[in-house]
Amino acid sequence: MTDLGVESLEVRREAIFLVIAQVPEGCVITYGNVARLAGLGRSARLVGRILGQLPADTRLPWHRVIAAGGRISLPLGTVSGNEQRARLRAEGVRIHNDRVDIRRHGWPSGEQS
Repeated sequence: MTDLGVESLEVRREAIFLVIAQVPEGCVITYGNVARLAGLGRSARLVGRILGQLPADTRLPWHRVIAAGGRISLPLGTVSGNEQRARLRAEGVRIHNDRVDIRRHGWPSGEQS
């Protein structure tokens, strides 16, 4: 007998990963839009929780996922926050006051959330 809760979480996790893997270099997507495109409705917090559990050596472009309104939610001065900002800048994403211009860098093409 399988645990449907665990199986369901794994299906949702895979859907989230598939969406994030499609985000091109130099673009960003909000947690909410990841959830929506993964077919999970308004599960932005689930997206954040799952990304927080990624292994350090992941190849998933987690750094391209940001908060609503273009805000970078990982705190400046933390290892992960500094890494996210550095990776985004290396891809040509401009960050001003801890925000990214979603109209310019949002994916899919100018998506806002």
